[in-house]
Amino acid sequence: MNTLSYKTVSANDATVEKEWIVVDATNEVLGRLASKVAKILRGKYKPSFTPHVDCGDNVIVINAEKVRLTGSKMTEKLYYHYTGYPSGKRSATPEDWLLNKPTAIIEHAVKGMLPKSRLGSEMYRNLYVYAGAEHKHEAQKPKELKLNSIK
Repeated sequence: MNTLSYKTVSANDATVEKEWIVVDATNEVLGRLASKVAKILRGKYKPSFTPHVDCGDNVIVINAEKVRLTGSKMTEKLYYHYTGYPSGKRSATPEDWLLNKPTAIIEHAVKGMLPKSRLGSEMYRNLYVYAGAEHKHEAQKPKELKLNSIK
């Protein structure tokens, strides 16, 4: 038996091949969209996945304002943040977020599904979310991806 054929190959920055992918968020459920985008950013679908290396792709999400939430989450779910001042707890619904800053709801959901470390922050920088159908990354020649093709 030749043991060299069973050698585990670990990816590094020099061997990782990053691609650009466009995902359309029109009529997609927020949580399902975010989990699949996080999986692409992490690189878990690649055969050369290495947990301690940023081997994921760059993801462009378009039509962020057309994302949907199931049930009554659009009006009853609350996002909280704290201003830093006494009694500075603020809350907002996803409906408010979609009116004021439609990209924030997808960014928040995807960021919560990435690792909470420096590597997770590096992966999060590969996410680009746009409210409309236009984006400024045409020079990278991104590929269109149907989310149903990812498991």
